[in-house]
Amino acid sequence: MPRLKQNPERFASQQRAEAVPEAVPIPLNRPDVGAEELAAMAEALRATGGYSAKRFVRLCEAQLTADYAPAHALLTHSCSAALELAMLSLDLRPGDEVIMPSFTFVSTANAVALRGAVPVFVDLRPDTLNIDERLVEDAVTERTRAIVPVHYGGVACEMDALLEIAARRGLAVVEDAAQAFGATYRGRPLGSLGTMGAISFHETKNVVAGEGGCLLVRDPDLLDKVLVGRDKGTNKAAFQEGRVAEYSWTGLGSAYAMHEMAAALLHAQLIKARQITARRLSLWQRYRKLLQPLADGGRIQLPTVPEECGHNGHVFYILAGDRAARDALLRCLNDAGVSAAFHYIPLHGSAGGMRYSRTHGTLAHTESCASRILRLPLFPGLLDEQQDRICELLAAALEGDRRSAAGQVRTSFRSDN
Repeated sequence: MPRLKQNPERFASQQRAEAVPEAVPIPLNRPDVGAEELAAMAEALRATGGYSAKRFVRLCEAQLTADYAPAHALLTHSCSAALELAMLSLDLRPGDEVIMPSFTFVSTANAVALRGAVPVFVDLRPDTLNIDERLVEDAVTERTRAIVPVHYGGVACEMDALLEIAARRGLAVVEDAAQAFGATYRGRPLGSLGTMGAISFHETKNVVAGEGGCLLVRDPDLLDKVLVGRDKGTNKAAFQEGRVAEYSWTGLGSAYAMHEMAAALLHAQLIKARQITARRLSLWQRYRKLLQPLADGGRIQLPTVPEECGHNGHVFYILAGDRAARDALLRCLNDAGVSAAFHYIPLHGSAGGMRYSRTHGTLAHTESCASRILRLPLFPGLLDEQQDRICELLAAALEGDRRSAAGQVRTSFRSDN
């Protein structure tokens, strides 16, 4: 995470100042974008050389490379692009296999399937909702090329075990750290532990570029290949650095680089990244405290964060007793103007999953958790009063008093809009 000046109390004081006694919907997420971001983007527009100057791209890459050392950071137009670029650089071929969880966004598997390789799904751990490291080695075959741990909600997978398996079996590890900017495992930033790592700066993430991503390359032997892939299959980077005399097509690639305007927005976000994370962690802990009595009573399950994991407050979710209970809670919150949601539909049961992938073993925990998960609103501008009301709605719904709770919320919660 960028080592820059912090003001972690900013969000709490701002939300109190802007609060109005008016009932409005509560979104699932809203990025903290204001004057600083607008000023940076205006500067990018005014810059000599326009979009091609790439000043903000260079600034962001330098900052991220410093923060994620020894990995080298390359900005991409999306985390999907970063994952695709990673798989391209590994020279995946048809029939190769890559082990990953089924409980993830489609981009994780798409990056593999686009190379003609096969995503191999194994079950998740029911405590962290991350890949179960105990099941990975049994899924390795002579065709296996890589393991993709997905750090769900910014909580790290058991990386020591996965890295040990990979080293012993000669496999690459590509971390899907889309949700994990600023999170750590045993003090080390997620995305920088494996061969490569992909981070998302999508508008739904903690730190945003509108749409954007970053590929972290730890293996120096892969860096030139990644640069060629990012620059449409050319040796542009080597030419600009004076390492070759001509700029030409040398390999496979596509237009994976980040736009300068997105990088300007990201640069302003990186400056306040620590305070964004501090506020999200404060809200995350407050949810946990407010909902703990429901968990103690066996009504819901709360997230688990192992001691070695420093998470980033990206997601707060609950697990209901079953799908019917989850769906009832979701309807209650949505009817009251609260944009709660569930995800993901496990990939192995989708049409694409059945066509392009295979499973190893049963995925019972994956299917169970996916059917019971409920994500709650979490963003820096969320008011304490709004958070109180969300938890009151959940408690009332679990007690069977949904109608009464929904009636109360329309007249009593407050917003910072």
